[in-house]
Amino acid sequence: MAKTTASESDETRLKKKVAEKLAGHKDPKVDDALRSLKKRLRRTQRKRRTVVLRKKNSASKKTAAKK
Repeated sequence: MAKTTASESDETRLKKKVAEKLAGHKDPKVDDALRSLKKRLRRTQRKRRTVVLRKKNSASKKTAAKK
């Protein structure tokens, strides 16, 4: 994936795009571009959650091993 600027994460950019697309729609269920944007947003959210969980689990194991 391409490098992104530090000022705005992928997730926030995608949230803005989805909100923008939803604003001007009468039937959002039909729009394929909106559907793919939502899928990308969900994918990035899932990635972020897994990274957080992985860090949390590894941190607890490290602290338990030190004692």
